[in-house]
Amino acid sequence: MNKEETKDDVIRFRPHHFLCALGFQGKGYSEDFTANMSDIVDGRLRSDTGDNAVIQVVGLADDICGPCPKRRGKLCTQQMKISVLDRSHAAALRLQPHERLTWGEAKARIKANVPCGSLKTLCQNCQWEPYGMCETALAKLHEK
Repeated sequence: MNKEETKDDVIRFRPHHFLCALGFQGKGYSEDFTANMSDIVDGRLRSDTGDNAVIQVVGLADDICGPCPKRRGKLCTQQMKISVLDRSHAAALRLQPHERLTWGEAKARIKANVPCGSLKTLCQNCQWEPYGMCETALAKLHEK
C-alpha cells in the first residue's frame, strides 16, 4: 500500500469477479447485493478515474460478496462451484494470491488472455453466463 492509498481504497476481488465486474448490468442476487455491486462497479471502476482503482486478489469472500444472500462467513453456499470458477479465472488472468493491480491493468489482462467466445467454457456453470452480459462486455473490450 502506498502513502496515498488507504485500506478502504483497495477493492478486494476473488478471481472470477474481474469478469463479473466487466459484464455487470445492474442485476444481482438481491437488492442489497445489486446496490453494493453497483457502488463498486459503476461508482468506482466505471468512474472517470476507475482505471486507477486498485484491486487486491483474495481467495474467499470479497467486497462484492459482502451483502450476498449466498455468503456464509468467508464462504458461499455454492463454494465448490465458486472455487472452480475462481481457479479457472485466476489461471486465465494469471492472477496470484494477494496480487494488486489497477482496474486498467485488469482490463488489459482480460483483453490479452480471454478471447471472445471463451466465456462458455471459462464461466461454465455460472448462472449469469447464459444471459450474455459478460460476453457482450468482453466483445466491447476487444473492440477498443
